[in-house]
Amino acid sequence: MAAEIHSRPQSSRPVLLSKVEGHQDVVSAALLIPKEDGVITASEDRTIRVWLKRDSGQYWPSIYHTMSSPCSAMAYHHDSRRIFVGQDNGAIMEFHVSEDFNKMNFVKTYPAHQNRVSAIIFCLTSEWVISTGHDKCISWMCTRSGSMLGRHYFTSWASCLQYDYETRHAFVGDCSGQITLLKLEQNTCSVITTLKGHEGSITSLWWDPVQRLLFSGASDHSIIMWDIGGRKGRTLLLQGHHDKVQAICYIQLTRQLVSCSADGGIAVWNMDISREEAPQWLESDSCQKCEQPFFWNIKQMWDTKTLGLRQHHCRKCGQAVCGKCSTKRSSYPIMGFEFQVRVCDSCFESIKDEDRTSLATFHEGKHNISHMSMDISRGLMVTCGSDRIVKVLSYVYWRYLIGN
Repeated sequence: MAAEIHSRPQSSRPVLLSKVEGHQDVVSAALLIPKEDGVITASEDRTIRVWLKRDSGQYWPSIYHTMSSPCSAMAYHHDSRRIFVGQDNGAIMEFHVSEDFNKMNFVKTYPAHQNRVSAIIFCLTSEWVISTGHDKCISWMCTRSGSMLGRHYFTSWASCLQYDYETRHAFVGDCSGQITLLKLEQNTCSVITTLKGHEGSITSLWWDPVQRLLFSGASDHSIIMWDIGGRKGRTLLLQGHHDKVQAICYIQLTRQLVSCSADGGIAVWNMDISREEAPQWLESDSCQKCEQPFFWNIKQMWDTKTLGLRQHHCRKCGQAVCGKCSTKRSSYPIMGFEFQVRVCDSCFESIKDEDRTSLATFHEGKHNISHMSMDISRGLMVTCGSDRIVKVLSYVYWRYLIGN
């Protein structure tokens, strides 16, 4: 019988193709131009630039435009060649780029916020520009008239934004560590729910409309996958970074999640497996293994004439345990723990060697990554950060053959 070949990405590693240098300050955003060998950048040095790849393989600026205020966020719509640039002063400016990417014309200014713009999304079907800012609000404006349609305020800085174009649901992450799901209407909005799970400010969001999954990265070094479409409140925790997670992208085709952190770490997570939810931490006045009292349990300490112990939690079962009953550490990738974490002694015994096999690959981006963008169709990735350097990388997929 003839052998049948199945191609499927097993793991991937970023390979540096080119560096784009020349900015005088932090690069806030860098985007790959679809179907073109080009990159658009926005920087704190108040410039918006279009870089095209020359025959030498290097990227050279074809457009260099100076703004009135540092650039803090950017969105680009390739079919209409419209660029929206958010600024530190709260305004958003719209530009139209020529077909050859050698000229950029100013279209209009949107008075979107009273403070720094943190994220922008443009929706062509409704002709809305949606944005969040450090004035603690989300705003949506009409791109035809330039007028404000609506605003909604939060209790903390709105730090990141994702939008479902079909249902008009917006996901807003803020500096308090929560994510708000809103339904946007023409002039009003309604709060659907609030997602709480992170212990630090939300730094990045990614929405997959196909599987209806929301991914959030935070300053607590962790990522949470929220199963919005499942409607069962299912969440998966992913811990594999040593610093705050600042950019994430889910590749629906290969069921991989790519995440980047402030220390330059790039992780590629295998999401094409059945993962386990991390348990809720249980509360108890005494160790749920040896029943010794914790230090606030004054009555039991008095009755047993013993000193109270410090409370810990087993990451695998969630039980409240003392230090003597949780002397072991173990990774447990199926639950998202790529690092060694505290587990109780009985859970440690139940974890097999194969259970410790990593379900992610880790790579070094070699610079502080504050923003990342991917062109999945071409296997390209661009990263930028506080070192003022933009890196263009490719993904090399290792494939395997199955004969039958």
